[in-house]
Amino acid sequence: MPLDTDQLLEMYRLMVTIRSFTERAAEESQSGNIPAPIQAHGGEEASAVGVCAALRREDRITGTHRSLGHCIAKGMDIRSMMAELFGRSNGCCRGKGGGMHLADFSVGMIGANGIVGGGLPIATGAALAAQMEGKGQVAVAFFGDGASNEGTFHSSLNLASIWKLPIIYVCENNGWAIGVRASYALSVEDVSVRAVSYDMPGVTVDGTDVLAVYEAMELAVARARAGDGPSLIECKTYRRYVNPGPVSDSRFEPPEDVAGGNLQDPVAHFRARLIQQAVADAEALEAIKREVQVSVEEAVDYAKAGAVPNPQDALTHVFAP
Repeated sequence: MPLDTDQLLEMYRLMVTIRSFTERAAEESQSGNIPAPIQAHGGEEASAVGVCAALRREDRITGTHRSLGHCIAKGMDIRSMMAELFGRSNGCCRGKGGGMHLADFSVGMIGANGIVGGGLPIATGAALAAQMEGKGQVAVAFFGDGASNEGTFHSSLNLASIWKLPIIYVCENNGWAIGVRASYALSVEDVSVRAVSYDMPGVTVDGTDVLAVYEAMELAVARARAGDGPSLIECKTYRRYVNPGPVSDSRFEPPEDVAGGNLQDPVAHFRARLIQQAVADAEALEAIKREVQVSVEEAVDYAKAGAVPNPQDALTHVFAP
C-alpha cells in the first residue's frame, strides 16, 4: 500500500527521534547521570521504523538489548523511556528495568530483553495468543545476527511453522558481535536462508532503506494476518556507535567499510530521498529535526525531575496480581 506524505514524514520524524534520543542518552550516560551504558541504535533506525510502520498499535513486539529504536518506533513515550534510563520512578517500568528491559504493553511493546535470543520465544508465545484470540493481531520478534545461532531461534521458528503462527521474525544483522565479525560465527552469509529449514519465506533487505524494509514487512504482515504463517526478514544494517556511543569518541563504522563506501546513513539517505521526490524541502525537514531535539531535551528534564524509586517498592509491579 503506497504511503502518503504524512506517513512518510512521520517515518522521518521517528528516525530522527531515534537518532537524537540515543545520542542524547549516551551523553547523559557518559556524564554519569544514567547508571548504565547505552546500547545505541544508531545506524539501525530504518529497520525499526520500517518494520513498525507496517504494524497496528495492538500488534505486539519484543526487542533486544539494543531496543531504544524499537520502542520509539512502536510508539512509546520518550519521556517515560528517558526516565527509565535514569532509573527514576516516573519511568515506563518505574525505574526497575533500565535500557535493556523497556516495555509498554499499551502500545504493544511487550519487552526488550538483555538475553541474546531471549525475546524470540516470548514473541512466539504472543503470536500463539494472537491466533487464539482471533482478532487479526500479529507479533514481531526483533533479534540480532548472533541470536540466530541460539536454540531459541530454531525452536521458535520450528514451532511457529508447525502451528502457522502470525509472527514475523526480524533479524537486524549489523555484521558485528561486539568487535567480532558476524561472518566468524555464522555458517551462512545471509541469515534469511535459514528460513527454508522451517518452510517459511525468508528475505534479505537493505536495512538502511526504510522503504525497502517497510515493503518487505508489509508482505509478511499480510501473510501472517491471512493465516498463512510466519516469515523471516533479515535487515542488513550496521552499528554506528560502540556503547555508550556519542559521536565524539565512540564511532564504530569499520574503516574498510567507510573507505569502500559500503555504509549508508539511514537518516541522511531517507532525508535526501524525501527532498528528491518533493515530499518535503530541506527547510521543512530541518524544522522536524529542531522539534525533535526540543522534545528530547524535555524528556531529559522530565527524567531528571523524577524521584528515585523507594526501596520498599522493590517487589511492587513485579508479579501479576
